[in-house]
Amino acid sequence: MEIKSYDAIIVGGGLAGMGATIELAKAGIKVAVVTTTHPVRSHTVAAQGGINASLGNHPEGGDDSWERHAFDTIKGSDYLADQDAVENMVKEAVPRVYELEHWGVAFSRFDNGKIAQRPFGGGAFPRTCFAADRTGHALMHALYERSVRYKIPVYEDHVVVKAVVADGRVHGVIALNLVSGELIGFKAKAVMFSTGGCGQIYSKTTNSIINTGFGMAVALRAGVPLKDMEFVQFHPTTLYGTNLLISEAVRGEGGYLINNKGERFMERYAPKAMELAPRDIVARAIMTEIKEGRGFEDAYVHLDVRHLGAEKILTRLPQIRELGIRFAGVDCIHEPLPVQPGNHYAMGGIDVDKTTMSPFVKGFFSAGEAACVSVHGANRLGGNSLLDAAVFGKIGGQKMAEYIKTHEINLSDSDSLMEQAMKETKEWIDGFIDEKNEHNPFQLLNEMRELMMDKVGVFRSEDPLKDALNRIREMKKMVVEEGVTVIVKSRRFHRGLERTIYFDGMLDLAECITLGALTRTESRGAHYRTDYPKRDDDNWLKHSLYWFQGRGKPIKMDYKEVIITKWQPMERKY
Repeated sequence: MEIKSYDAIIVGGGLAGMGATIELAKAGIKVAVVTTTHPVRSHTVAAQGGINASLGNHPEGGDDSWERHAFDTIKGSDYLADQDAVENMVKEAVPRVYELEHWGVAFSRFDNGKIAQRPFGGGAFPRTCFAADRTGHALMHALYERSVRYKIPVYEDHVVVKAVVADGRVHGVIALNLVSGELIGFKAKAVMFSTGGCGQIYSKTTNSIINTGFGMAVALRAGVPLKDMEFVQFHPTTLYGTNLLISEAVRGEGGYLINNKGERFMERYAPKAMELAPRDIVARAIMTEIKEGRGFEDAYVHLDVRHLGAEKILTRLPQIRELGIRFAGVDCIHEPLPVQPGNHYAMGGIDVDKTTMSPFVKGFFSAGEAACVSVHGANRLGGNSLLDAAVFGKIGGQKMAEYIKTHEINLSDSDSLMEQAMKETKEWIDGFIDEKNEHNPFQLLNEMRELMMDKVGVFRSEDPLKDALNRIREMKKMVVEEGVTVIVKSRRFHRGLERTIYFDGMLDLAECITLGALTRTESRGAHYRTDYPKRDDDNWLKHSLYWFQGRGKPIKMDYKEVIITKWQPMERKY
């Protein structure tokens, strides 16, 4: 069993991970990236609409400021965001966007040459910078090219399956090399998890197949708690039939949501903001229209951009048009797009502070969607996810470099721990290839995904949540006590084995989401309880924490206070 040694390991090659890697390399730290996919195939490239920053470039956005950006973010979060972390993010937004521009990000431009900005939901000003509707793609390529300049090693096709934690600090990670089928260890003084979201827990999702949330599960099992997992964002507009993302940029450019009566129905739900209300409000509005019989085929509504004209669509929304033609047979220049809500983003994740460091395990960091720095609270505003990853990836890399330089850590002290962890991990993975195991993991995985969509979706209530929680816990016990097995026994590029490993961790995340949703007896942001439709600040203005108790055992919950600096909670209206 091979063990490699680095000062820092970044797990995940998306926007946050590569941003951290560049900062470490600039600081002279020996760093490597361990990732399941090549960085330019990370889920970051799927981000379409833009990245928020109070540049004030838009003709209607000249009075924008970081304070206004902060207020919109905190209000959008339904006051569950940690306000010190939000201030960190929005203050760094402008210099970070300009830095990315100087690194070669091809932002769209106004006629005066300045970076173009468009309005997005929940924002009082048009502050979303964009590269047509392929913003994540433009950002990711620029960062990867930058990393090549520093000759940073990237171990792609490697799945991190264990974080080695002992004596209150991280010692490294164990990865499965998908090419060889062998385990490999990476010793390190500091580790960052930037492994993305967990959308594949749901059957209808905009997330790519790599977004299983397994990185969150690995951290959870290593003794790092997760936070606010019950807050799951459902994007209002995903393409009916495939649930491909139809960017908020479509509504930002002036698209209308229309029901089967030809009405712009958002007037009933957010008369001022209309289609640019926050995503949780728009998603519930669409689902209400469908449930009350005003949808098409009882499944979707229309997103209409025909009035924008062909030139604007081809310039600002070329990818959206292409997706409609290729996957729905609809050319949005001539016909409205069929859309419905689908799982999109995890507001919760690995609990870290405003510097991306875990308060529980020394040397353990997390950034991007895998993390819960808590800048999104109960609901994320569009354009803030790329910003979160870009800003906290950079901050995290700088903080890791500082940590490594100020702590004397002898990597040879970790050798025996790494060897023992590799042995235990091998035994765990070998168990999935045991022919005596009873259950098909893929049947259980599909059942779990449908269960989450049906009972832990946009609208939630006690009995369905209890049913879902009981079944998830039954599945966890089945996996541990009776076992699941894969048919193919070869270890090389064994995608079946890889997915089975993911499923083992996804069950823990599904339990966290469902348990948190059942326990939180209020409605806040994306978490909407039909049996508790009001926000309850007296009892629930607090973060949920989730602790691992062992494979097959129930998750334990705890709570921590929300950090409020200057914006006191008030009623959220749009």
